[in-house]
Amino acid sequence: MVRALLLALAIVFAIQALRTNRLLPSTLWLAGLSAMVSILFYQLGARQVAVIELSVGAGLVTVLFVFAISVAGDEALSARPLIPTLVAIGLPVAAIVLLGVLALSLSPAASPAAEPGFTVALWGQRGLDLIVQIVLIFAGVLGLVGLLSEGKAPLDRSMAEEVIAQRDRDLRAIQQRVENSQKERTLS
Repeated sequence: MVRALLLALAIVFAIQALRTNRLLPSTLWLAGLSAMVSILFYQLGARQVAVIELSVGAGLVTVLFVFAISVAGDEALSARPLIPTLVAIGLPVAAIVLLGVLALSLSPAASPAAEPGFTVALWGQRGLDLIVQIVLIFAGVLGLVGLLSEGKAPLDRSMAEEVIAQRDRDLRAIQQRVENSQKERTLS
């Protein structure tokens, strides 16, 4: 029953993440989806995977997305999507339903009498999971470096030049206000 509820919540979070027109709320829905999936992993006995999913999927990736959105801006998406809506909603829902069917059909894993050591569990049993998480973290870091780089794309100029230009515009506006107030005082 609890697994079915978690699966239903995961499906709702996935659909909401796809339906949202703004990036920040979509990121938060994805973090909730990742948290639900990590709870399912934990209940199925994959404790290391659950911890990695929660820390990387719901934690690190969410922080990276929020940081990237704060740098790039959170404007509403008004462009026509590249992927048809049926495919964009159908594939994640199908994946979650498949995960749910597999999760509900499995019985909870029996706790072994003696758990293997950390290195055996990490590299021997969960080596592939660990490598995938390292690749995801590396890709997130590279994405942030790309956003913060001094390259000219997607802005017309580098980020530092953009900040300096904005500061100069603000200073000119302040100077203009000061000059206007001085003119008004001399006319009075």
